[in-house]
Amino acid sequence: MRDKSGTAPASARPLLTDIAERAGVSLATVDRVVNRRKGVKERTRQRVLEIARELGYLTETQGGFYESERPRNIVVLLPSGSNPYLRLLGDRLRERVERSAPDDPFLRCYFIESFNAQALAEALRRNAGWADGIAFFAIEHPLVREAAVEVLAGGTRLVTIVSDLGSLPEIPHVGLDNRAVGRTAGLLIGRLAKQPSGSVALVAGSRHYRAHSEREAGFLSILEELFPHLRVVGMREGHDDAGENYRHTLGLFDQAPDLVGIYNVGGSSGGITRAMRERDRQEVVFIGHGLTPDTRRAVVEGAMDVIFDQDPDALIDRALRCLSEQAPVARPLKFDIYFRENLP
Repeated sequence: MRDKSGTAPASARPLLTDIAERAGVSLATVDRVVNRRKGVKERTRQRVLEIARELGYLTETQGGFYESERPRNIVVLLPSGSNPYLRLLGDRLRERVERSAPDDPFLRCYFIESFNAQALAEALRRNAGWADGIAFFAIEHPLVREAAVEVLAGGTRLVTIVSDLGSLPEIPHVGLDNRAVGRTAGLLIGRLAKQPSGSVALVAGSRHYRAHSEREAGFLSILEELFPHLRVVGMREGHDDAGENYRHTLGLFDQAPDLVGIYNVGGSSGGITRAMRERDRQEVVFIGHGLTPDTRRAVVEGAMDVIFDQDPDALIDRALRCLSEQAPVARPLKFDIYFRENLP
């Protein structure tokens, strides 16, 4: 029975349970088909759609929508915390979700506890059920490697961004040539240092991030080759936290009064510039990563000399293309080097 508008009353409309019963499948299977999620065999999917049209749950026009290729489900996993560049990356991802078109991939972004290999491994497994592809900021740890191998074997495509796993070449990586980045930082500090000799220091998030350890290795190699008169006082792990980086920098000033340069291979440079201002040590050459409002201000004010930056949109584009089209990653991303005079 229909009302005067020709629309069947709500009580007469078929339910998902009606489709499941007629098609001989579970309610969960019907839900996956109707919501265009993965995990349903093509023959079963077609049977469910046929029953949905027969029962009037879908019109012919709506049914045609399901015949087109399903957009891929993609998850991006980023470390949580106070790193401004990673927050910027998350903001750019949210903007993409808001302006996405119907044929664009379904995109979700989650922040995982920083430096926690167990949390990242669990997130990989948890999201593999929904996602066709996962882009993640890798922690080089056995728990993460095991989870990645398991997720790959289940058919979910993976790509690492910014920092990779190294030992799993079957997982493509989108990011910089981090050893070259570290060598460039060492070259600049060696050339810009205001004293012919002295100490230099490195601050990192964690050596569990392969990107950070590779930058450290590149930095040390070029100092040994070209600037043997500069003494490295060692790596401090600040976990991309401004407060920790601030305390580490104060300790460096106390430990090495002849400090001429600092290279922050990770994020949260604001803690370092705060310590430099308080101790009036802005003659120290300071190089860091990520063009964000805080690093821009530091360069303009002279508390920071150089910013290394990788365009967040280019990073996202390359990662999504790799996951959506299974396109190989041909080369590392280029990185921009900003001084006060060439800020965009």
